[in-house]
Amino acid sequence: MAAPISSVGAMEIAERLGGWSARHRIAAIVLWLLFVVASSVLGGMAGQQQMSSAEDSFGGSRQAIEMLDAAGIEDPAGELVLVHGTDAGPVIAAVKGTGQAVRVKEAARSGGKVLVSFDWKGDPDEAMDHYPAVRDALAATGVRTETFGSATVDLWFGKAISEDFERAEWTAVPLALGILLVAFGALVAAVLPVALALTAFVAATGLAALASHQFPAAEATGSVMLLMGLAVGVDYCLFYLRREREERELGRSAQEALRIAARTSGHSVLVSGATVTIAMAGLFLSGMPMFESFAVGTILVVLVAMTGSVTVLPALLSLLGDKVDAGRLIRRRRPRRQGRVLPAILRGVIAKPGLATALAVAFLVALALPALGMRTELLSLRQTIPASDPLITAYEHIAAEFPAKAETGEILVKGPAGDLAALGEAREQNGLTRITIPLATEADLDRARAAIEDRPDAAIHGDLAFSDDYNARLKDAVLPVFAFVAGAAFLIMLLAFRSVAIAAVSVVLNLLSVGAAYGVIVAIFQHGWGDELVGTTGAGAVQAWLPLFVFVILFGLSMDYHVFVVSRIREAWRQGMPTRSAIFHGIGSSAGTVTSAALIMVAVFSVFATLSMQDFKQLGVGLAVAVLLDATLIRVILLPAALSLLNDRTWSLRRRPTIGPPEPAPLTPVS
Repeated sequence: MAAPISSVGAMEIAERLGGWSARHRIAAIVLWLLFVVASSVLGGMAGQQQMSSAEDSFGGSRQAIEMLDAAGIEDPAGELVLVHGTDAGPVIAAVKGTGQAVRVKEAARSGGKVLVSFDWKGDPDEAMDHYPAVRDALAATGVRTETFGSATVDLWFGKAISEDFERAEWTAVPLALGILLVAFGALVAAVLPVALALTAFVAATGLAALASHQFPAAEATGSVMLLMGLAVGVDYCLFYLRREREERELGRSAQEALRIAARTSGHSVLVSGATVTIAMAGLFLSGMPMFESFAVGTILVVLVAMTGSVTVLPALLSLLGDKVDAGRLIRRRRPRRQGRVLPAILRGVIAKPGLATALAVAFLVALALPALGMRTELLSLRQTIPASDPLITAYEHIAAEFPAKAETGEILVKGPAGDLAALGEAREQNGLTRITIPLATEADLDRARAAIEDRPDAAIHGDLAFSDDYNARLKDAVLPVFAFVAGAAFLIMLLAFRSVAIAAVSVVLNLLSVGAAYGVIVAIFQHGWGDELVGTTGAGAVQAWLPLFVFVILFGLSMDYHVFVVSRIREAWRQGMPTRSAIFHGIGSSAGTVTSAALIMVAVFSVFATLSMQDFKQLGVGLAVAVLLDATLIRVILLPAALSLLNDRTWSLRRRPTIGPPEPAPLTPVS
């Protein structure tokens, strides 16, 4: 991870990279393509190392998994069939007849229903491949049945992740392209950022496969990389391209326009990329492999997108010249007209910054209030999968009729169990005693832990124990990660802008937007307020890992356009404008670019809010809400209000230079 760079250093680096790429455009483009292809091929050859169950477990749950592994025990994949009727004979015969199952038996009876259990033959990871044969055999009996178990759950998640990933890709990309078409009005200019973002994602995916041999990949890492790659990659290119187009419209030569874009927007891209990278690196302090996998994937896709934006993009712009406006679909007015709404809002905010700050903060705090009652847990199947899905319906019916069979766990003991054998059904296997116990409630877990308190050779194995151990580890990770990310963001902004005030304001504004996002997540997914708007039913809790991950992501992403806006304000101030006029000018001149960037992020995150799994819904809604608030309430009201209150104290560590970058066409100054 590169060390943070000063503002002047970042400007010089960005300008030199852009200048070299523009002068050696063919070489820059060829090198980029070779890099993408090589990364993808090498990643494919190496393959992706998936995270094991033990690596993603903690405390007693990890001890239990390691005990099973040391004993060479790999439990077969099991399945339950609920028979609606009293004659299970045809069902048992049908399952046996497929040749795909062993130990087929009647497990329990209750009223007019029978529960049949069996284990799948062969490798447990391949159980879902055998399921279609059993499904067809059950259908042929004419008996009404419902199935739930390893194969059906794996099939659902495999299908959901595959289809959701494909749907996200094929929905988010056209949405981003459509927004860019409106922003630029030309097909070529709109396609460039999307193409660069996708190639960055492809290259980063290959690199992530290589990195997975050191940091095993979590299942959702690919989806997180797509989400971040599109949002950040498109935005970085958008900033650069929009500034280059603006300078060309002002009559500057192609070479001069590229130089200015490299020095200004290129600088913003480098600072933003460094911020996201360092923020994501904070996840390594969690000590949790899943977060480490997310961090590695996100850091790679951000660094690749950042590199492409300051190297191959200038080369492409130099090669295309004015042809970047080819395929124009929307006629652009020149000179560009400023709207009336934003200038009016900014004048009011800058004129009465105290009142504007109070009202905006009050609104954000009101949104954040539900977060005070946030309840986090590792969501169960019933909370993760839509309640209307047949898989959950089957589970609910089985749990209602046969609760002891639906939610059980085990106490594992090395050697003889002694008094623990009285707690449930005990059996010896490869030197381990395995005692089956009910494990459906916290009371069950407390009793089991009390029973093995003085037995270091014993551990509890089961979903509830895993969730509890996971949450305990997560709570220990929150404080160090939060402190590192907030502190790193402060230092980066301080180094980038040489201003304690700007660094402090940036962190406070981020905390407000994160708090508001938390409040909305809790309101929708814990309390169920308006949950139907995102096509779900409130889970009654927030996914355990989500608050920490959302905090880190938002601290990184909010710097995306925050750095861009503050850079435009500072640029105007460097040219001699009074601070309040510079605020008005910087926010107004960046409005179109920031609005387009924010719309793309909100669109991409909103796509994830439509996916099947509750995890992605919560993540998508939280990020979309935070970005929307950042780009509207915070950028248009709180940021100018806070800087107006500070006035010249905004630039606490910086003296106004006598010479600065070329000044764009000014807006009407604020008196």
